Amino acid sequence: MIPHPFRRESTIGAKHNDFVIGRTTSRCDYRCVATSIEGFVQQLAVSYIRHGYWFYVKGCIPPDKDPLAVDRKLIEQYQINISKWARARRKRAGNANVHYLRHERMFVLCATHGRHPFFEEETNLIRDCRRVPVKFAGYAISHRGGHSHVRIEQEQYKLIKAYLLELATRRNKLTLEREFFRLPFEPYAPVRRQLFNILRAVNRSRRQAGSEPLSSDCLRMKRRIVKPFERDNLTIEVLHQERSRGSGEAVTDTLLTPASCTCDVDEPRHK
Repeated sequence: MIPHPFRRESTIGAKHNDFVIGRTTSRCDYRCVATSIEGFVQQLAVSYIRHGYWFYVKGCIPPDKDPLAVDRKLIEQYQINISKWARARRKRAGNANVHYLRHERMFVLCATHGRHPFFEEETNLIRDCRRVPVKFAGYAISHRGGHSHVRIEQEQYKLIKAYLLELATRRNKLTLEREFFRLPFEPYAPVRRQLFNILRAVNRSRRQAGSEPLSSDCLRMKRRIVKPFERDNLTIEVLHQERSRGSGEAVTDTLLTPASCTCDVDEPRHK
């Protein structure tokens, strides 16, 4: 049988148990490839940064490299594929734990406090998300006030605000509400505050021009909970919901996606 690229074998003390402390058996697979931008952001913010994985290295796999080979190399190099019991034991011993997450060719290695080869190998590239947020697909992911903080990256926020203010008095109410509804950012609390700021600025401009203000119903208030490592149909769902709101002024069916967003990021290419 061909071994799975993310599977580490152990024959010591492993019969029917899924794990052995310090190493894993053939039943344990480390899932690291997020199938969507929303899943990547959710996994990083909710499952990793929230639990103290504050130190990170962000990189991009070159086109001539096989992503699966890079996954396998990093997982083996930093001993990432270990059980939750082994992680707890490492933490009690003062050692750090590391997680690896990738979407397409963009990846993040993140670690907790403690001793680990990660801090020696990646010394010049390590950032602390409490001071320097992880910038990915138009999002900025950090740790503030004791919890994860997900917002629209500042430069991207300024671009969106300028674009919508430009349309504020040049489009009808329905078209503008569609533009807000189609914004490709999940409504985490900081994102909602940013979008409400833009909505208020647009409505101010419309009132000054004597136009009807937009309804706050055009903003999504509830974040979708996705399965990070499984295929999903978020884009199809957005299109369906958007079309169900009724017909109006013709708009394009091409959704703006976070992958098309641009922001200044430090993206070292992995050797």
